[in-house]
Amino acid sequence: MKLNRLVTAALALALLAAPAVAHPGHVDATGITAGFLHPLSGIDHVLVMLAVGIFAAQLGGRALYLLPLTFVGVMAIGGAMGMAGFGLPLIEAMIALSVFVMGVTVAMAWRLPVAAAMALVGVFAVFHGLAHGAEMPMQISGYAYGAGFVLATAALHLAGIGLGLGMQKLPRANKLVGVLMTATGIGLLAGWV
Repeated sequence: MKLNRLVTAALALALLAAPAVAHPGHVDATGITAGFLHPLSGIDHVLVMLAVGIFAAQLGGRALYLLPLTFVGVMAIGGAMGMAGFGLPLIEAMIALSVFVMGVTVAMAWRLPVAAAMALVGVFAVFHGLAHGAEMPMQISGYAYGAGFVLATAALHLAGIGLGLGMQKLPRANKLVGVLMTATGIGLLAGWV
């Protein structure tokens, strides 16, 4: 019951909040190094990428590789869509919501079927990709920037898998990490972070 209230409050904040502005323009950022460093500079990126890895470790089996591959693949498609000028409403709110939802997922150690987990991370990956594709440099080095971004995302997923596997011996650590992610998501939704 408390979780339902928390989810309802977060959704209301998502609709009322100003954009998190977690994705300022990166007009001068070009090349693979800039692309690699970009996801490491935003708390929203770091937390969601780590959460996808932790969630994959919690589910185990095929989820260990299917969740990160889904996120990276769908994010790349979203990035291409963003580069082409395609957009969706509430991109920043959905990115903030992804931090909240993935935090809840980790804290509650949800045992979703792998296909449902892939769909969940895929929905959020579209919004992450759209945001970064729209701001990606348009010159040819923008592709190198995108490659760096994809590599950093995959590296964060691997770090999350490592954390998730390590925390299997410490179940309270999963809850603590998930609660901190959820709280950060609420902060992003409310425009406090």
